[in-house]
Amino acid sequence: MQKLKQANLYRSELILVSGKLVERYNKCLVKLGFSPTKLTKFSIDGVGYSPEIAEEKGSTMYLNNGEANPHAIIISPLQKGKPVYSPFHTFDKEMMQQVFKIHGDKINDITRDSAICIDFDQNIDAFYEPLDVLKYDKVSINFHLIDNLNKAQKEQEQLIETFKKGNNFIDESIHQQLLESAKKYGDLRNRDLSLHSLQYETDSFYTKAFGGVYVLRDFISPIVVFEDLKWYKEAIKDTIHDVLIYHINQPELMEKLRDHIIVEYDLEAALDTDRYQRIKKMEFAMSLKDTQHPIQQILDDNVLFKSYLNKLDIDNRKKIMGVELYLEKLEVSNQYKIHDLVDKGIFNALHTPHSSLHITQQDLIWKLLINISPKDILFLFWYDKEEFYKQYATWDESFKDWVIETISNNI
Repeated sequence: MQKLKQANLYRSELILVSGKLVERYNKCLVKLGFSPTKLTKFSIDGVGYSPEIAEEKGSTMYLNNGEANPHAIIISPLQKGKPVYSPFHTFDKEMMQQVFKIHGDKINDITRDSAICIDFDQNIDAFYEPLDVLKYDKVSINFHLIDNLNKAQKEQEQLIETFKKGNNFIDESIHQQLLESAKKYGDLRNRDLSLHSLQYETDSFYTKAFGGVYVLRDFISPIVVFEDLKWYKEAIKDTIHDVLIYHINQPELMEKLRDHIIVEYDLEAALDTDRYQRIKKMEFAMSLKDTQHPIQQILDDNVLFKSYLNKLDIDNRKKIMGVELYLEKLEVSNQYKIHDLVDKGIFNALHTPHSSLHITQQDLIWKLLINISPKDILFLFWYDKEEFYKQYATWDESFKDWVIETISNNI
């Protein structure tokens, strides 16, 4: 990942954690029911997730108590606005934006000497069946301070009230208690440590529960899309819920998304877009073997592109140039069907969220589309970084250079 790091495309916006912040982070982990980390330095994102701790614990879901109970940790006001690198839900970033919008000033104060544990409570103790994800409705965002700082504040205030009564000001034991409290917690009298719970309402979303599930419920009919074949097979046994259930690789899914005005396509318009060129070039790069020139050079040089295109067998040439071939033949005759000439994966990749959708809905559908057909490296980087990094590790070094250049030029 060194090339990505040098291009600031890998963990570049994470916050470095060391010293006392590590101690506070570990107190949060213990308070939430997890074991502390042994690392003395690590980095965190907007929800307090650390890639290094995830590697240490062997799980990207180490901040979850089961799939129904995710958590977050705030140890620094710098987490405000930071990306969420491994979101359990697509709405995690929105919830954190709400947290900082409402409680930002208090977070600045509290994190001077404490840390905040966050419990995202969906009123679901645990999942038992895959369609339990339909229970998502309102999420209660609850806050807990380490060292019971808010409790210590009340005790300190009570001591002060006791100190003021009668002749208690000469009571050495009260003096000692006040000194010990001030030494341990500082002067808490004028600090506002109360973080009232917040409510977040869900609509359509993606969750990592059950191997990855899309819940689309703002459309003609509710649609649930499973990434995991095992849980899809379990879900279709359900006879209670009135929802449409698909596996992400089912051919019928794309047709249903079009019918329900969730996605659309325009091949002629797509032909003139940078996105189409990225998709075509990625498909081309995946077909190249034992090249004399670096792949980056082949993809950027039109002469070399044509040269290597003509070195491929006829089936691969048709696959890569299928959209152009289809549109050319369509000008002569309408007897040709899209599936006759255009590769299914490329066709799916050229869909877009329907133009009538709200921007938040569009982001979710972009993520779904890139998971159905991950052929646009820029959108894969934007909408599914974990999958992008996984695929990146398998690519030719020269193709990696082209990928980095392409992404950097679009940020």
